[in-house]
Amino acid sequence: MKKLFMGNCESSPADVRKRNHAIDREIEEDRRILDNTIKLLLLGAGESGKSTVLKQMKIIHDNGYTESEVLAKRPMVFVNVIQSMYSILTGMYKLKIPLSSKVAQDYARLIHGIVNKNAEMEAISEEIYTGIKTLLADKGVIMAIQRKDEYYLQESAQHFLDSIDRIYDPKYLPTQQDILLLRIATMGVIEVQFKMKNKLWRVFDVGGQRSQRKKWIHCFDDARAVIFVVAMSEYDQVLLEDNTTNRLQESLQLFKQVCNNKYFVETSIILFLNKKDLFAFKVGKGRSLRIAFPEFNGKKIFLV
Repeated sequence: MKKLFMGNCESSPADVRKRNHAIDREIEEDRRILDNTIKLLLLGAGESGKSTVLKQMKIIHDNGYTESEVLAKRPMVFVNVIQSMYSILTGMYKLKIPLSSKVAQDYARLIHGIVNKNAEMEAISEEIYTGIKTLLADKGVIMAIQRKDEYYLQESAQHFLDSIDRIYDPKYLPTQQDILLLRIATMGVIEVQFKMKNKLWRVFDVGGQRSQRKKWIHCFDDARAVIFVVAMSEYDQVLLEDNTTNRLQESLQLFKQVCNNKYFVETSIILFLNKKDLFAFKVGKGRSLRIAFPEFNGKKIFLV
């Protein structure tokens, strides 16, 4: 009968040293990469402008968008056009503003139907184009746009609706401004990487809607800094989620949560006040800060 014996094969001292050196080199390389990588986290409430900041970083530091990336934005622009008109129609219902003609009512039903299908759009059809032009000329729609601060309407809506003739063109390609103003809610995490001053910068944009927030906080405790984006202009606007809560108050509460979060105890926090131009315009038109801060008793004159 044959007997089998299992034994240990001992490595020579030279082999052990060689393996140890290889491991040390890998550790040193990992440390070098880590030391030369700056990880930044973009936080803020929905529609604070986080994604626009990220897009600007990509344009400035990462050679912008390729032709294929620009083409891929076309359907998103079409959706933004439809969503903008839908938001106005929803606002009209809230404000009890009627449409002034049966034709406009028919086109309103068309817009509602498209949104309810939630389908991607490869082009703006002639029917949709005519419908939007008809609705934009309707007295009720014009009144609702004038009262846009009383309901949810994304700030880029006017840009896309004013550009409907250009966007309807079959040869339409989104401009850099179109891409910057695109409103697509961030779901999950979007990352942009670029090299600057011999460092690798990794910037992460994470979902700002209430339903998204709990998913990201604990994942970025090793971030070098948090850039918290606040839209100053939102002091007189309400959330998409409930159409009631003041957006600036929501940002303030979220900022407090971030500052007091255990995962960011050792992390630098940068407050980025965004949309100053829109804020200055609203203040100049007499929109009071008391809308967001009823306790405010200062003068109505602001240096912005």
